[in-house]
Amino acid sequence: MAILDGRPVSAADVLPLALTNLGHFTTLRVEADGGVRGLALHMERLVRDCATVWGADLDTGRVRAYVRQGLEGHPRPCVVRVTVYDPAADIGHPAAAGEPRVLVTVRPAGALPPPPLRVRTVVYERDLPEVKHTGLFGALHARAAAQRAGYDDALFVGRDGLVSEGVTWNVGFVDREGTVVWPQAPVLPGVTMTLLRRHAAHRSTTVTPQQAAGMAAAFATNAGIGVRPLSAIDGTGFPAGHPVLARLQETYAAIPGEIP
Repeated sequence: MAILDGRPVSAADVLPLALTNLGHFTTLRVEADGGVRGLALHMERLVRDCATVWGADLDTGRVRAYVRQGLEGHPRPCVVRVTVYDPAADIGHPAAAGEPRVLVTVRPAGALPPPPLRVRTVVYERDLPEVKHTGLFGALHARAAAQRAGYDDALFVGRDGLVSEGVTWNVGFVDREGTVVWPQAPVLPGVTMTLLRRHAAHRSTTVTPQQAAGMAAAFATNAGIGVRPLSAIDGTGFPAGHPVLARLQETYAAIPGEIP
C-alpha cells in the first residue's frame, strides 16, 4: 500500500526520490488495537526534520489523515513509513526545493520480540545523525558487509572511538549493577529509546567498545522491533535472557498507544 498526499502513487511520483535520495521519514508500528506508541514523538520528529531538510513547516494533522487513509483495510499489526520529500528536488539545485509531499507506505509487522542480534562494530558516522533521513547508503553498506562476515548487523563506532548507534536502531546496555546505560554520542533520538528513558531508570555516558564488552547485557531499540537483545558484539557474547531486558520489554509493551 502506498499513497502520496492521499492519492495512489505512481512510478513517476517516486522516481525523483529514487534518483536524488533527498528526504526524511519516520516509521511507526501500529498494533492490533490501532495504537501507536510514541505517536506524538513521531510527529515531532517529522516537523523538526522537515524544517532541517526543507526549511518548511509540516501539517501533522494532514500527515495523520494520510496515515489513517493508508491503514484502511490493512491487517494489523503493521508498520507504516511516512516519507517526506519534494518531487521537484534537483541534484543541481536542491535549495530550490521546498514544497515537500507526504508518502505513506504500509507493510506487515513482525512478531515481538524478534530474535537476538549478533553485531559487528564498524567505524562509521551517519550524516546529520539527529535527522532520520533517507540517505542510507553508508549504513546499509555497513549492514551488508557485516552480514557477509557472518553477523546480523553493524554497530557504529565514531572516529572518536565511542559507540554511537546501530544501522537503523539505538543501542543500550545494562551494566554490572543492573542499570540501563545509553551511549552519549551523536545519534538519532529514537522514539523507542526516548519512551524507555521516560519510563525506566537509566544513565547516559560515553561508551568505548572495550567498555561495551564489559557490560552485563546489550540491546537494540526502534519502533519496529521494540527492545531486541544483542547476543554478541564482535567476539563478546551477552545473555539474551537478562532479567533487565525482560523488564524493559514489559515496560515498553505496557506503554499505551495513541490512535493516529
